[in-house]
Amino acid sequence: MSQHRASAPPSASDVPAPHQAPTSAPAPTPVPVLSEEVREALAAGRPVVALESTIIAHGLPRPRNLAVGTELEALVRAEGAVPATIAVVDGVAYAGLDKGQLERIAGGEDVRKLGHRDLAPALAAGATGATTVSATAFLAARAGLRVFATGGLGGVHREFAHTQDESADLSLLARTRITVVCAGVKSILDVPATLQRLETLGVGVLGYGTDRFPGFYLSSSGEPVDWTVHRPEEVAAVMAAQDALGGPESALLVAHPVAEAEQLDPDLHDRVLAEALDACRERGITGQAVTPFLLGFLVRATGGASLEANLAAVRGNVRLGARIAGAWAARA
Repeated sequence: MSQHRASAPPSASDVPAPHQAPTSAPAPTPVPVLSEEVREALAAGRPVVALESTIIAHGLPRPRNLAVGTELEALVRAEGAVPATIAVVDGVAYAGLDKGQLERIAGGEDVRKLGHRDLAPALAAGATGATTVSATAFLAARAGLRVFATGGLGGVHREFAHTQDESADLSLLARTRITVVCAGVKSILDVPATLQRLETLGVGVLGYGTDRFPGFYLSSSGEPVDWTVHRPEEVAAVMAAQDALGGPESALLVAHPVAEAEQLDPDLHDRVLAEALDACRERGITGQAVTPFLLGFLVRATGGASLEANLAAVRGNVRLGARIAGAWAARA
């Protein structure tokens, strides 16, 4: 009779390793990061208005730029809404800046100008930058904001047939559901061609209290608009109708003219703009350098009057944007 012997205990290599849950990756940082004030307002259904940061970083001299940035946020709050100034700081996109971040955008020598196409490289490189209309609209829509107030949009440049130069604002707005309150497009551009392009792209345009498309520095460009509204509630109704219709996620432009009393003198505007365009051609300035050159020329040649008209338009648009945001929140 054979003797039974207990088998040797299994070695460590024979024992199945206990199940281990895979280490979870850290949650990705949301894009954009919302300030506490903006986050709480959205959660409570309160009105929020997106503001661009390029005007702070690149559109005004220091230290006035910081004062204007603070003023615009105060105007939004005075109308009962929450401001969400948008920018990228150290590779992080924000909707809503604290005091230190606003000062960084206003005072930093290394603050880049970021369009929509620049956002991914800026985030990856840890860069700091101020957002243009296209980048602001994109990030605002990502954050769930529906109203964005700015000065003037980019558009189709003069002599487009030769240069093929068109702002990225237009194509971005064609695929971004946001309401943009603006004083038209910059008057240095081809306004009729820009309006035609907006029609082709399916971007709706409302004249606020006007049947003429605004001329940025001027109350009117002379070009007609097809639809006119007079109250924020009417704008909110159009926004709701956009959503009910479905279809392409295009923007809605609310074209709000600067007050005639605050516009740039039309004769001065036309004369100086003609001089600026001549100077641009004589110096061979092309591409992205055209817009800053022309705008800077207007500021110098008008003794700063064009800048004041620009700021008057922005202030009016910010107030109206807050009222529209309030009317939109009231529908929820």
